[in-house]
Amino acid sequence: MKKIGFIGLGHMGGPMALNLVKAGYALKVFDLTPSALKKLSAAGASTTASAIDAANDVDVLITMLPSSPHVNQLYLGECGLLKTISGQPLIIDCSTIAPDTARDVSTAASKRGLEMLDAPVSGGVAGAEAGTLTFIVGGEAKALDRGRAILECMGKNIFHAGDHGAGQVAKICNNMLLAIQMIGTAEALQLGVNNGLDPSVLSNIMNKSSGNNWPLELYNPYPGVMDNVPASRDYEGGFLVDLMSKDLGLAMEATLSSKSTTPMGALAKSLYTLHSSQGHGDLDFSSIQKLFSKKGSKP
Repeated sequence: MKKIGFIGLGHMGGPMALNLVKAGYALKVFDLTPSALKKLSAAGASTTASAIDAANDVDVLITMLPSSPHVNQLYLGECGLLKTISGQPLIIDCSTIAPDTARDVSTAASKRGLEMLDAPVSGGVAGAEAGTLTFIVGGEAKALDRGRAILECMGKNIFHAGDHGAGQVAKICNNMLLAIQMIGTAEALQLGVNNGLDPSVLSNIMNKSSGNNWPLELYNPYPGVMDNVPASRDYEGGFLVDLMSKDLGLAMEATLSSKSTTPMGALAKSLYTLHSSQGHGDLDFSSIQKLFSKKGSKP
């Protein structure tokens, strides 16, 4: 049985780790939140007092952290894992971070003789819980072969995007498009409601027409249209506005570094920043619907 270290048990990491326990792997886990550790302990994982304890003497180390600075500090900080880790684990970082950060960490890992993959995910909390995530992987093919069976316990789609950092580039492109689609969907639904249409009827029409898209079909942002999505529970849970804004910031950094043209992405970043500034940063990103509602009206 392979031993796995797992660091970062938040909205995404927690369910991912649980699926590995269910698959029969021996897990050592660490998180700064005691309740997250308690949940994994109850499922059968071994909890540790520090990140280095979770990382030492395992076959595979998986990390799922909020942002580039967290990943940089964990691996490359003064007491970073790459300076102190024992053993020769395959390292899989599932965080969504800047491609340059992924490349810097993987280069440092290589100097230690360690294989590393950047493997950000798509599919949201529901996908993490169901084990149906999409992994978008950057790194060497042989390293992916080494970790594929473990990734398959947490996801149903695994794509090799290219060399180190490629997984992050593909992920931020995907999330930029997702944000644009969500904003357009919310805007169109509110326009219909403001002109007397039932949002469920309008959604059905657009689902069967040329305006169909992933948010409209599977993650409808208008309350009351779809069950079991954040819009049906006051936008609680799911993929937070502040995380989408962070990912859009990564897209804008990539835009500048590559001298690309992304006007829709820039507008999406501006709108999510505005939405967050209005006190909605901890809501699901589909709550952008609120930005288009008339004052005093739903949602």
